[in-house]
Amino acid sequence: MKIDLVDRFSPILPEPLAQALIGFVCAALAVLARGAVDVIFPYAGPFALTFPFVLFATLFGRWGAGIGVMCFSALYAWYYVLPVTQSFTFEDPRDGPRVIVNVFSGFLIVLLAEYFRRFVRNVLLERDAIAEERRLLLEELDHRVKNNFTMVSAMVRMELQAAPEAAAASLRTIQGRVESIARAHESLYRGDGDIGAVAMRPYLSNLCASLNTAYFRGKNTIVADVCDVPLPRDEAVAIGLVVNELCVNASKHAFPERDDGRVEVKMVNSEEAIIVSVSDNGVGIKGEAVREGSLGQRLISAFSAQAGGSIERVDLDVGTKFQLVLPKNQAA
Repeated sequence: MKIDLVDRFSPILPEPLAQALIGFVCAALAVLARGAVDVIFPYAGPFALTFPFVLFATLFGRWGAGIGVMCFSALYAWYYVLPVTQSFTFEDPRDGPRVIVNVFSGFLIVLLAEYFRRFVRNVLLERDAIAEERRLLLEELDHRVKNNFTMVSAMVRMELQAAPEAAAASLRTIQGRVESIARAHESLYRGDGDIGAVAMRPYLSNLCASLNTAYFRGKNTIVADVCDVPLPRDEAVAIGLVVNELCVNASKHAFPERDDGRVEVKMVNSEEAIIVSVSDNGVGIKGEAVREGSLGQRLISAFSAQAGGSIERVDLDVGTKFQLVLPKNQAA
């Protein structure tokens, strides 16, 4: 438990010695506070300053430290503060019962503080146990889902080996989509951050590296420049699928007779919106070459809407550029 100083000292000190050390420090502070008050108000409230240090010692050093502070402070106040000073003799006979009541009150504070400390400790331990169990369950889920993605990808790969070229192109596209979702899943359960969010920089960077290996040959390459921003899982998956579709399209159509093409994937976090762009320096799209009704275009539009944004084509002198705009009132 974070507030338990005995636990903090446990690697170097046994528990009884740690409690004694904490009790000694708190008792010394109580004596110093008592001395400071006596400079201004001699003999005022002889036991009043004892209780805060008893409470602190019990909460942070357990009941042994609290009892130690209470006993030492009571004896100190009795001997040095109460008249007659430097004597255990009472000048006023009524001081005896007062001392007993104050000491009893101090021990009651120790009892209540120790009960509270143990209650909080048990709650925190239970919370940590639940968190650990949840972590283990998520690891198991991660492992099982990862295996499922691997199995699906392997099945598609097996079909690719026997499929004719016309069908192979579609199967490669399907495999790319599966890998895009798998990488979103991998990024979702990686690290100690929010398990409902995906860190976009490693996610899109890894996705682009995978696409580069699978679809680009020769000197053609994909370059990723992604801002470090987390996004909700569903939104991140949709963005990844948009990037996947656009990069695959670029690999098929942008560089028909060259092997030095370049595809740039960028993600910018501006004040108004998050903008994801995919551009290339290829042959570009000429008017009627844009087939709005094609399956790829329909998927890109659907994934863009799922991400909470809109896709648009930007006119370039050389190449093609698409950008997905996610307004901040919709993007996380």
